This record gives sequence, C-alpha cells and structure tokens, in this order.
Amino acid sequence: MARGMNHVFLIGALARDPELRYTQSGLAVFEATVAGEDHIVGNDGKERRLPYYHRISMLGKPAEWQGERGYRAGDPVLVEGSLEYNAWDSPEGGKRSIVRVKALRIEQLAAQAPLTEDAGGGVRMAGGMNEVLVVGNLTREPELRYTPGGDAVLSLGLAVNENWTDRSGEKQEKVHWIDVTLWRELAEAMQNLKKGDPVLVKGRLMNESWTDKDGNKRSSTKVEATRVEALSRGAGTGSTAATPAAPRQATGSAAYSAPFTGGAGMGNRSGGLDIDQGLNDIPPEEDDMPF
Repeated sequence: MARGMNHVFLIGALARDPELRYTQSGLAVFEATVAGEDHIVGNDGKERRLPYYHRISMLGKPAEWQGERGYRAGDPVLVEGSLEYNAWDSPEGGKRSIVRVKALRIEQLAAQAPLTEDAGGGVRMAGGMNEVLVVGNLTREPELRYTPGGDAVLSLGLAVNENWTDRSGEKQEKVHWIDVTLWRELAEAMQNLKKGDPVLVKGRLMNESWTDKDGNKRSSTKVEATRVEALSRGAGTGSTAATPAAPRQATGSAAYSAPFTGGAGMGNRSGGLDIDQGLNDIPPEEDDMPF
C-alpha cells in the first residue's frame, strides 16, 4: 500500500454553538460543524453557491482547551485536520460507518465574514475554503457511468493508510476508507485505473443525503475530485499488492452538477446535494460511536 497522505483544510463559520462532552471512559470530545459555500461556475456560465456542512471533532486535552475558548455560532474559523473513518455495530443491527474530519488545529479568524442563515436555523459563511488532499490505493475497479444529461461520473474507493507510534512505543496502523467521485473529462481520463493503483486526489469534501428502503434518513461524506494523479506502483513504502476490498456504503446520486474551470490536469467539479435544509442534513449524533 502506498504511504498515505491525508489533509483537510476548512474555512467557514460555526453553524451552531460547539459542544464539549465526555465519553463514559472520561475522554473529552469537542465537536462542531463548520459551514460555508463553494462558489462554482456552471456550464451555462452562471455562478452557483453550493453549501457545505462538515462535522469536526477533537479529542483529549486539546478538546478541553478548545472548549474553554468560548466559541459561538457564527464565529469564523480555520480547521486543519484529516479524514477519519469509523465503523460500529448499530443498536438496530448491522454495521454503520461515518467519515468525518478529525481536527488537528482550530483557529478563529480575525475578521468576521458575511453569514447566510439556512432553513434549519443555523448559519454558514458566504464563502470559505473546502480542500482535501489524500494519497491512497484503489480498493475496487473504477465504475464509470453517465448521467441522463450525458455527464461522465467515475466512482473510486480509496484506502488511505495511517501509521503512528502509541504511548507504549508500539506501532499502530489504521486504514481510512474514502469514497471519491470524478466528473466529466477527469472521469473519462482516469477510467483505466485499476484496483490497487496508488493515486493522489485533490478535491472538495461533500455531503450526500438520502432515504433508505426502510424510510431512514442516511448521510455520507465523500471527496469530489478536481485533480487525480496516478502514482507508480511501489511508490513510497509498503507492498505493491492490490488493496483488500473496502466496506461498501450506500450512496445517493448527486442532485446537481457544475463544472470547475481549472488549469492543466484539473477536472470538472460538481456539487452534491445542496444542503439548504441546514443542520438537519449533517450526520446524527452517535454517542456510542467508538473513537
């Protein structure tokens, strides 16, 4: 497996007052929702604003320190972090999983940005920054399809490796399973990738929401790519063998798409679901979710 890279940068407003809570074991958890808008120019030349609402969390002593800073809804913040995959057994039966942002750094911006109030009573920044940069291995063969309007869509599953040394000096490893979507020219250009290939993906973090067959509301978080670079097998450290298949999650189809005009190597961007319902569309609280 390629040496993983996993970086997330968000600038936005706190959609609601953040929360500091403690797990049953006494671990401090600071949680907040960072909200902003991606401004995208569509095929028709018109600019569209695509809201984003991303849950972030911080653990331990840093979480307690953030909880003492007195953040309130509407405060503009910079978040530096990484994508964190967690899976657990649902009380109703079956497996559940979630991808969220593990915050490594949170800084309040000096200037107050314009805010937009959403239908759910929260707020978001009328602008912001929403960037993801990850390196990992493909967990399955790419799936190319076309929308009714003729736009190419390529779906990738990415395994991003994380390695660290714990307090006892033992080496630890975790794999984060990330879904990635490519659009139009970029999708068609990368359709010949194979399972196990190492790739670099640059893009934006997006949410999708849907209702499952049992009438339950579900959400997923994935990366919408604006640039993909195929890396040489054997790059970095680790095996060149194909990555084992990742857990599969149900995903909703994009409700809206619009291109992004970039430089060489850049693909087109689409917006996922326009989360104008605000806080109702972020993943639910999972008090029993392991950290």
